[in-house]
Amino acid sequence: MGGVSKKKKSRRALSKIFHISTWKLVLVLILLVFLGATLLRFDHIKMSELRAEVLTADEQEDREKIISSLNELRNFTLKHIVFNILDDNGREHIIFGTGPFYLENLYIHDAKEAIKKQQEEIAKKGVTSQNPNGNIFAKVAKICDGKARTYGWPYYDKRYLNCYTTELAKYPSSTSLTTDLEAILPNTEEYRYDFASPIWYPCASGIVILIALILAIWIMGRFIFWIVTSVALFLLNRGR
Repeated sequence: MGGVSKKKKSRRALSKIFHISTWKLVLVLILLVFLGATLLRFDHIKMSELRAEVLTADEQEDREKIISSLNELRNFTLKHIVFNILDDNGREHIIFGTGPFYLENLYIHDAKEAIKKQQEEIAKKGVTSQNPNGNIFAKVAKICDGKARTYGWPYYDKRYLNCYTTELAKYPSSTSLTTDLEAILPNTEEYRYDFASPIWYPCASGIVILIALILAIWIMGRFIFWIVTSVALFLLNRGR
């Protein structure tokens, strides 16, 4: 008897739910949409904060902090719906993820280290001492660094590398070094990151959005049923 009464109560509860007024459902839907948008906004803010931590660690050239911050940013982005708007030369694109960002300072540090090692190798071979122009690497770096500041080139930009190799090639004794220089400089793609976010994930915002979507389909179904029923009744009354 107890099991039968529980079934009756469940049926009554479901009946009450299915007979809720449409205007009440619409009101709940509006609240869910507002809540979902708020949670998405919070996810975006949290992602921006984590990305800022990565860039701050990059400015400090703290490799351990960079790695830990990158892992935290990646894990958060993979487990949340990160809605983002990317500005691409004046055109805005909707994306799901962090959008591309670069570890510029880390690249500069590693590039300088690579050039320094190259200088040491050249010095061991006696090339620098035989060069009447002195330390050509320092002269080239001074020219290209100035151009980078003037034109706003980031140091991972291909134009900076082109400037470096072009200026280096002006010295006859260095023509054989430009290819070697390009080979030792780190690949810029290794310092570029762009973490993608799932379109849907069962996080707080994802669950709210899913419920809102189900409710919207339910309301739309009711609306379609009302239209079909009204048309059917109109045709039936007209045929009498």
